[in-house]
Amino acid sequence: MTLPARRVILAYKNFAANRHISHIGLGVAAMNTSKTLRHNGYTVDVLPIVNAAELEARLSPEVSHVVVSAPWIPTADWQRIVRRFPDIRFAVNCHSNVGFLQADSNGVKLVREAMELECGVWNFHVAGNSAKFCRWVRDTYRTPCQYLPNLYYLEPAPAPRRPLFSGECLRIGAFGATRPLKNFMSAAGAAIEVAAQLHAQLELWVSAGRTEGGGGILEAVRSMIAGLPNVRLVESGWQSWPKFRVTVRHMHLLLQPSYTESFNMVTADGIAEGVASVVSEAIDWAPHHWKAPIDDVQQIARVARYLLADPHAPEDGLAALDRHNREGLHAWKAFLSN
Repeated sequence: MTLPARRVILAYKNFAANRHISHIGLGVAAMNTSKTLRHNGYTVDVLPIVNAAELEARLSPEVSHVVVSAPWIPTADWQRIVRRFPDIRFAVNCHSNVGFLQADSNGVKLVREAMELECGVWNFHVAGNSAKFCRWVRDTYRTPCQYLPNLYYLEPAPAPRRPLFSGECLRIGAFGATRPLKNFMSAAGAAIEVAAQLHAQLELWVSAGRTEGGGGILEAVRSMIAGLPNVRLVESGWQSWPKFRVTVRHMHLLLQPSYTESFNMVTADGIAEGVASVVSEAIDWAPHHWKAPIDDVQQIARVARYLLADPHAPEDGLAALDRHNREGLHAWKAFLSN
């Protein structure tokens, strides 16, 4: 017999200076997933924590499931927690696809240890928010990997339809933490090519304030556009998620040609605001005609020009995100049914 979930906790490591007011990506993802699950009848709490002890202190008999975003809790702490609370199902949800794991060697070590822990207890699971990652784990290590994707909450009202670009200043956003795997250089190169072909003034908006292994990326972008009279680089400071949504709302187009992804929150934010994105094949849930080869700047620019002129692009994105949510909800329901 399957039992419904009583209370679900989605926990993530809170790196923010002000505890419980974190706007980092994992917190935004947990918030959106919780709102979607709540909309479908589940009792879900989002818990920003700084260590395993804080998670352990928040557990009670009312809790049925705990999903922790990213592998960062030491295995010894997990062993203690899962044995102390045998009636709670725990999962560590890997938030990246395989390629991105190169940025966190300790995370890889913890995932391998988590696989061993899962073999020895019934109530602990390795999970991933990328179906491709989960298939790789199953095929490579012959161990289970629960698929628990990001869900993006969409308001009941239809997404707004933004006016098409009509010759004014072209605003293109290439947002996210400054990491080499985000492929910002290709995004910037495509943006200035589009501006040149359309004979338009360009504002290229990028996130600033979180340099994660990409210290020279913004400097390289600055050098790329130096002396171009029609291009202005806007370095937008790291914002809270509601303020970031407002920034996205004022873009004509987003560029997210990532080398590796498991979801990509920026693309979903754009869809919610009626703004299309040029993406790579790594963002597999996005519409096929939004995708361009990651290492072909001219193809990224070609797709960008197409989307700028397509009045139905936001609707296509909304349909793709809605389909992802419906399929992802089935995976969550399977996990929460026991």
